[in-house]
Amino acid sequence: MKIMNCPLNGPRNISEFVWGGDIKPMPDPATCSDRQWTDHLFIEDNIAGIVHEWWLHAPTNFWFVARRNTITDEILETMTVDRFFQQTAAGPAGEPA
Repeated sequence: MKIMNCPLNGPRNISEFVWGGDIKPMPDPATCSDRQWTDHLFIEDNIAGIVHEWWLHAPTNFWFVARRNTITDEILETMTVDRFFQQTAAGPAGEPA
């Protein structure tokens, strides 16, 4: 059984979670083309390596961020959304490792 640590509920069976996609910059909806908006919504980069992803704990409807190695499928870290964006806003030195 694979376990994921939910920042709100602690360690839970992976079957309780839903993957929400890669975290990526959102284009400006007022100025982007239909193609750019469609790509943002439906196209994933499929990076081999460490990525930040949206995850949902379905029973509690709690969204959070996971740092995962896509090569080994290892979940390296989970964090609340506010913590992720606080670290990211801090700049290169403050970005999640």
